[in-house]
Amino acid sequence: MSGFVLLATPWWVNLLILVPVVPYLLSRKEKICIGRKRLLVTALFGAAFGFVEAAVVFYLRAATGLWPGPQVKALAAFPETLLRIECFREAATIIMLGGIALLAGQRIREKVVVFLWTFALWDFSYYVWLRLTIGWPTSFINSDLLFLIPVPWVAQVWFPVLVSGLTAVVIWFRS
Repeated sequence: MSGFVLLATPWWVNLLILVPVVPYLLSRKEKICIGRKRLLVTALFGAAFGFVEAAVVFYLRAATGLWPGPQVKALAAFPETLLRIECFREAATIIMLGGIALLAGQRIREKVVVFLWTFALWDFSYYVWLRLTIGWPTSFINSDLLFLIPVPWVAQVWFPVLVSGLTAVVIWFRS
């Protein structure tokens, strides 16, 4: 196991640390009118979808014989056809999270905030579900493959958990 690594790769993935600033800026002049009930319903969707994501990742890795093992090293061993399908699945995930945001928000700024909220809960719960069901990640400094589009994004688990957690907290208190 390697030690703490501050930066994700590619370099621009590190800019995601600014994501929690977006809902804050959108709610500077007035709070976002989403409502607690809508936030809770979309949070439930995000958490349930996080479980689906965790199950899919586990099934893919188990079916290819790449579980357990380092997440990032498994990428090189993935068959090309599965990588292509995985890229389309990731795109479909973003489209579904966007669809929930379009349905749940009234104005564009509410739609953006609901997308970020649902994405944050989905991402955060993904790691919670993996930990509860299969015992991974064993540490916040485990490396993980975050996305494949447009190129593989790699960071330690603490990074997406921090970004998602901060985003959710900002949205909860600014709505």
